[in-house]
Amino acid sequence: MLTVPGPVRCQYARPGAGRYVLAVIEPTSSPLRAETFVVTAGRPARSPDAPLNTPIVPASSFIAGGPMEYAREDSPSARALEEVIGGLEGGTATVFSSGMAAAGAAMDLIPLGAIVVAPSAAYTGVAVRLRELDSIGRIRLRIVDVDSTAAVTDACEDAHLLWLESPTNPLLEVADLPACIEAAHAAGALALVDNTFATPMLQRPLLDGADIVLHSVTKALSGHSDLLMGALVARDLELAERIRLRRVLLGGSTSAFDCYLALRGIRTLALRVEQAQASARTIVDRLHSHPAVTRVRYPEFGTIAAVEVVGGPDAADTVCRSTVIWTYATSLGGVESLLERRRRWDLESTTVPENLIRLSFGIEHADDLWTDLSDALSASLRDR
Repeated sequence: MLTVPGPVRCQYARPGAGRYVLAVIEPTSSPLRAETFVVTAGRPARSPDAPLNTPIVPASSFIAGGPMEYAREDSPSARALEEVIGGLEGGTATVFSSGMAAAGAAMDLIPLGAIVVAPSAAYTGVAVRLRELDSIGRIRLRIVDVDSTAAVTDACEDAHLLWLESPTNPLLEVADLPACIEAAHAAGALALVDNTFATPMLQRPLLDGADIVLHSVTKALSGHSDLLMGALVARDLELAERIRLRRVLLGGSTSAFDCYLALRGIRTLALRVEQAQASARTIVDRLHSHPAVTRVRYPEFGTIAAVEVVGGPDAADTVCRSTVIWTYATSLGGVESLLERRRRWDLESTTVPENLIRLSFGIEHADDLWTDLSDALSASLRDR
């Protein structure tokens, strides 16, 4: 059973004169399975000649008297997308202009000097921003290996926020989410889980007790590498209202057209994840025996893997430059398969090996992907 949005609740005060009108969609229950829900949710009401899809509404202002007053606060396109994302995760969603805008809003929820526990290897933008906030005294940062529950538990003492990725980017480490979240709550901390890699098709952290789920909607949820967007999904309404206020005050709203694209993309999420995950499992099995590969990282689920190759960073670069079907590019989660050597980025964590290549599996045929990748790996051996 999915938790899906139901009645709209409007609340929160505008600083000074007037009032903000915050539309928060309260969760209810539905018997629909996720594969059905991604197709049917976020649609207009059925009536003769009604459109099947939520129309693009290119408006910054709305006639007074309803919940939508101004597009930075709410819009028809954003609301439809939030209904789908919130329902899939089992909470109340707020979409933002990028994954980092969503992450920044989450960081803004905690008080000055708050203790934040975060992964030793994580999405680069988040990791850099947390280190920056630590350096200026905005937070106190504790770095842990999230696949060690004992380390996470110890680090959560007196913490305000536990920031988890599982699997982590790009090392594919897996946290024991229920145990880590329980440790955070025992310490009085909020627990946030970045669910971009797994997606709600494979993992629903709110059901494990998480307070907030983060998504880079840019990635698998939209699935077509054609937009930037993020989302935060809150387990309770009070937290959802605080998150929505962060979007209003920090200006992280997204466009009606991008919401339309993301909503169109998410309709095929179940099929894309199924195909990409099947290819990942097939190719990971073959990678273990390739002579150019020294280590394969894959958590046994999901659409992302990583390999470490013989010959160091130069060999890894050769692999990435030699593929024909796989595209050498950053990002992940799209219909096309992508690969990149993560340490080519100066700000990437030094815990990431120089010879590590992250693999994002798309929906192409697994045998074609394998032939292309295997040939590129073999080319790296010949070039040594």
